[in-house]
Amino acid sequence: MAKRLEIYGYVVTRQKGSHMRLTTTQGGEHHVTIPCHDSLRLGTLRSILSVVANHFGNTPDEVADRLFSRS
Repeated sequence: MAKRLEIYGYVVTRQKGSHMRLTTTQGGEHHVTIPCHDSLRLGTLRSILSVVANHFGNTPDEVADRLFSRS
């Protein structure tokens, strides 16, 4: 997930235990904390998409399309 969020300018700024904090300066400084698991629960994924979407003024579906599109 952290790798995919690079599309929005997020970089890992801290990692402690099983979570990492990502920061972007696009659209103002913004932080999001995500788990470092191989798979994410659907609710956790939806929450991350919502937080990112809110920061960039998009819908969670628009963020998901951009992050997971095959093009």
